[in-house]
Amino acid sequence: MPKVSSVTVPYAAYLRVYEPLAAFPEPERGHWARYARRPDLPTCQDELRRSLADLLPTPPVPVPVHESGEAFVAEVDGVLCVCPWRTRLRGWQAMGELAGQLPAPVLDAVLPPVLRRQTTADYEQWLARNPDARPWIRTSTWQVPLHWFVLVDDEERRYEEGEKDGADGAGGVDGAGGSDGAPPLLRYRTPMVQARRRVARGLKVLREALDEGPLIDGLLDVGRWLEEFHPRSLVELDYGGLVHAVSAEELDEDHSAADVAEGIEALRDGDGAAAGEAYARLVERWRAVRDLQFAN
Repeated sequence: MPKVSSVTVPYAAYLRVYEPLAAFPEPERGHWARYARRPDLPTCQDELRRSLADLLPTPPVPVPVHESGEAFVAEVDGVLCVCPWRTRLRGWQAMGELAGQLPAPVLDAVLPPVLRRQTTADYEQWLARNPDARPWIRTSTWQVPLHWFVLVDDEERRYEEGEKDGADGAGGVDGAGGSDGAPPLLRYRTPMVQARRRVARGLKVLREALDEGPLIDGLLDVGRWLEEFHPRSLVELDYGGLVHAVSAEELDEDHSAADVAEGIEALRDGDGAAAGEAYARLVERWRAVRDLQFAN
C-alpha cells in the first residue's frame, strides 16, 4: 500500500480488539481471509498517514467517503484474527468528541460549522441503518487512559527499544521525526477472557473503595465495549506513537500496568497509603507526557 509520507506520525495510543475469522459473517469473513494473505499488510502509521492526508484538502475531509477495507492482522495460537480499521465510523465518533477538546474559534477554523453539521447528519443517517455498529479500535492522544491498564498484566508487557537516529540513540520529541531503523514498541496483549475478568475484579474493588468517578466510569465503558466481541478475541494495548514522545530509559522503566494492579490490590487490602503511592507514580508519569502536548 503506498504511504503518504515516510515521516513517523505521533502521538496516539490504541486499544484494539482482534477477532477470530469465525466472528465475521460471510462475505466479510472471506474478504478478511484473503486480505490476511497480502504480503504488504499496513501498520498503524500507515493508517494515521492516510487519515492526515484527508485533512490536507480545502475544505478538509474529516470522515472518509467510503469505509476502509483495511485491518490489522494477528495470529493467536494458530488462529487468524483481524482488527478492522473502520476508519469512517471512528472518524464520525471522533468528530463528536471535538467540541469538548477544542475552543469554539479553533474548532470553527479547523472544521467549519457547515461541514460539521453535514458530517453529523450523515452519521445519524448511517447509524439508523447500522444501529449495532462499534469500532474495533479506540484511540487516545498524548496519554494512555489509566483504566486501560486494568485490562492487562505486567507479564504481558512487550518492550523493544528499536533503532533511533542520533548519536546517543535516545528518544524524545526532538528525535521523533522518524528513524531509518525499527521504531520502538511498547504493547500488551491479553486474551479477551482475561481482560473481561480483570475489568470485573477491578470494578468490584473500586466501587467498594471509592466514590463514583472518571476511573470507574471509564472502566464501565470499556467493559461494555469488550462484551461486544467474540470471547476468543485478543485485546491489545499499544503505546503507538507515544513511544516517540519519551526517552528509551523512560519507556524501559514504564510499568504502568503493574502500578495500576498494585494500586487496586492495595485498595482491596484496605491500604490507602500504598494505593496513593501507586497512583502518584502514575499521575506523575502521565502528566509529564501530556505536558509535552503544549511544549514549543
